[in-house]
Amino acid sequence: MYKVLYNKKISSASFEIAIEAPLAIRNAMPGQFCIVMPHEDSERIPLTIYDMDPEKGIITLIYQVVGASTEELSCIQDEVFSVVGPLGHANEICANPEEFKGKRICYVAGGVGIAPVYPQVKFLKEHGFDVDVIYGSRTAEMLLIRDKIEKVAKKIRYATDDGSFGTKGFVTTILEDHIHDYDMVVAIGPIIMMKNVVALTKQYNVPTIVSMNPLMVDGSGMCGACRCEVDGKPKFACIHGPEFDGFKVDFDLALKRMSIYREEEKEKWEQRKKRMEGEANHE
Repeated sequence: MYKVLYNKKISSASFEIAIEAPLAIRNAMPGQFCIVMPHEDSERIPLTIYDMDPEKGIITLIYQVVGASTEELSCIQDEVFSVVGPLGHANEICANPEEFKGKRICYVAGGVGIAPVYPQVKFLKEHGFDVDVIYGSRTAEMLLIRDKIEKVAKKIRYATDDGSFGTKGFVTTILEDHIHDYDMVVAIGPIIMMKNVVALTKQYNVPTIVSMNPLMVDGSGMCGACRCEVDGKPKFACIHGPEFDGFKVDFDLALKRMSIYREEEKEKWEQRKKRMEGEANHE
């Protein structure tokens, strides 16, 4: 069991959890992820490492409640059953900073995609990079960790669908206005957002890295749930990624695969609600 230091709500649907899990962050780098199981019989939840304190062995994660498993995690206050990591490959730029010195880099984040963006931008700032960030969400309330990202980004521009903060519209609107300022783009967020970013950067031939966040189950490549197609070949986000060359990713296939377990998730959510209602009535 792994001790939970806190598990707090940071927006209407997002939480930040800190866990004592020293092995999960040993040698971890920005861009890698871990898998959390709230209870022994829980589903495995893949979450990008948002922050960590190697000396204290503390890992911090941000997640959004989107189904039964993340709702279950949001109720945890004392300990979780399992934390496995670090998994996946580190961000290419952070792993090889000398190769990218002098590059003008822009990170584009959507929603909770700001969680994996933050440690990468922080790492690059510590290594002498000046990195810009474009961050979008549906509303101002859903813009997370603004104070932290503003401390590490050279310049940050915001977009909200409803215009409640920053530019009204999408991150691609801002990116297109400034596309000539950059030699490279890293996009992390919903698959549809990354698809639209890549469609834009392709027009201007600006190399783009994307972080694929498809469904994952075991995190070892054995289950095949996170399979995606890159350059016409099958890849597994958990072991070959999660980052890939955005120009080579088949986003349409990725979007289709996101709906594979929709009925199973709906059933799981109904079971979770019935169990919670039963526990409440028993009390």
